[in-house]
Amino acid sequence: MSNPVGAPAAQSHPLPSYLQADHLGPWGNYLQQVDRVTPYLGNLARWVETLKRPKRILIVDVPIELDNGTIAHYEGYRVQHNLSRGPGKGGVRFHQDVTLSEVMALSAWMSVKNAAVNVPYGGAKGGIRVDPKKLSMGELERLTRRYTSEIGLLIGPSKDIPAPDVNTNGQVMAWMMDTYSMNVGATATGVVTGKPVDLGGSLGRVEATGRGVFTVGVEAAKLTGLALDGARVAVQGFGNVGGIAAKLFAEAGAKVVAVQDHTGTIFNSKGVDVPALLAHVKTRGGVGGFAGAEVMKAEEFWGVDCEILIPAALEGQITKDNAGQIKAKLVIEGANGPTTTEADDILNDKGVLVLPDVIANAGGVTVSYFEWVQDFSSFFWSEDEINARLVRIMQEAFAGIWQVAQEHKVSLRTATFIVACQRILHAREMRGLYP
Repeated sequence: MSNPVGAPAAQSHPLPSYLQADHLGPWGNYLQQVDRVTPYLGNLARWVETLKRPKRILIVDVPIELDNGTIAHYEGYRVQHNLSRGPGKGGVRFHQDVTLSEVMALSAWMSVKNAAVNVPYGGAKGGIRVDPKKLSMGELERLTRRYTSEIGLLIGPSKDIPAPDVNTNGQVMAWMMDTYSMNVGATATGVVTGKPVDLGGSLGRVEATGRGVFTVGVEAAKLTGLALDGARVAVQGFGNVGGIAAKLFAEAGAKVVAVQDHTGTIFNSKGVDVPALLAHVKTRGGVGGFAGAEVMKAEEFWGVDCEILIPAALEGQITKDNAGQIKAKLVIEGANGPTTTEADDILNDKGVLVLPDVIANAGGVTVSYFEWVQDFSSFFWSEDEINARLVRIMQEAFAGIWQVAQEHKVSLRTATFIVACQRILHAREMRGLYP
């Protein structure tokens, strides 16, 4: 697609030396999304290369002493993609398959997500290549504290604010906050979000991402005439995001008929008992072995008869190989980057409406923003206030994106990128280049 009249053609740059052209990973997926939005950026297109290269990348060695006395080294990252609109904001994940490409892409999607809901943050992300299930609690604490110290020169309440992500939680955030505070010599609650409430965390934060998924799902259902009462829902991933979204959809009258996670895939055509499944997951660590449903083959999950599909696990789950099987009318991305670009096109051609991650799962960062504001003011809001503000922000953001999608006749993903990238690049242009 050519640039609109008046927009300068973007210069083509070689890839940075630390990436391989034949194995771009999630960053390649993100670059394709930027290419799709470029024709809609008007005069701001001259700044589009800003989106294609992270502002700052830190790779750190994280050595710890294991319980058996040996020294283990882990690879850690913190990537700040763009800080034009405010301090960096984004999670930290502990996973054995974390790569630089993945953390770069996740940081860029955070830039887009924060701009899409118009919170005053740039995008950042962090990670450690580790399987936390193989570490004791003491080893996990030492790993977290050492990593926090290593990235300490980048983070801070007005610089870059980490949060929980895959395999990290409130306890990990408490260790990060304490380590940073010890290093600066004063308690700094605002350095991370997703903390326990007793340490300056916000009410409603744990449920926030799932609540955001549900909120945009309700709005899309209204606009497309999909009745939630009796609608069949399939969910991949049953943690904070998928589990909470499933609970809220079930409370609204929908039936959760299939659930998949790393422990198994289960199915019940009459609808699973979501509170019972949540209790099972809490004690057993996954949906596998749940008595109230039958076991299903993992590959059959994508072809389940349902109206709503919620991928809420890891990225790259919906691909060109399984997108054709999907029968849902509505796909709500709870995870970051769960759909590849090729799969996006297949779903679009089938008439499946995809609510993209960069708006659908932005509830978490929205309530993280509320937590940060509350920490700065040392004044805390009630859970009802927080949920009401969250729903209002998500509804307003989704309405604006829906309108842009109708105007330009583009997918909701491209529409979200149009709204967000215009905000990011306008801020970049207004600030100018220093020096």
